[in-house]
Amino acid sequence: MPTEAAAVRASPDRRTRRIRMIRTVALLVGVVVPSLILRELVEARLGRGPLADLSAVAVPMAATAWLAPYASYRRRDALLWLVGPGIYVFTVIAWRVALAPHRDWSPRPEEKPRMRWSRDPEHAGTWQLTEPAGDTRHTASR
Repeated sequence: MPTEAAAVRASPDRRTRRIRMIRTVALLVGVVVPSLILRELVEARLGRGPLADLSAVAVPMAATAWLAPYASYRRRDALLWLVGPGIYVFTVIAWRVALAPHRDWSPRPEEKPRMRWSRDPEHAGTWQLTEPAGDTRHTASR
């Protein structure tokens, strides 16, 4: 029976999920920490106030706007950082981008012509981009 337990521990699905989680956390830390540092710098220079608060969401908004098309979101979803749920939206985007170039969510209607089901057994049940998008510069699978 120990061989079955070892096989379960080392299954590709578990490894993939672990790697995806690490990538997601790295993206979150890589965006949130610089935004907090920027806020502290602005606050030290100009004092507390709305400018310091806006500087805290500047980096996450830029990162959300940049990564949103890769995760089937719109760039304008970055504005959600101004009203509260921005961290949730960015977490979903980071989770989706961490699996790139494969997608385990349904593509938006305008993305469907550029998508196809993956035939790779390791990534069965995922979508794959077949041609680059106009302004997002996705990598093509040619």
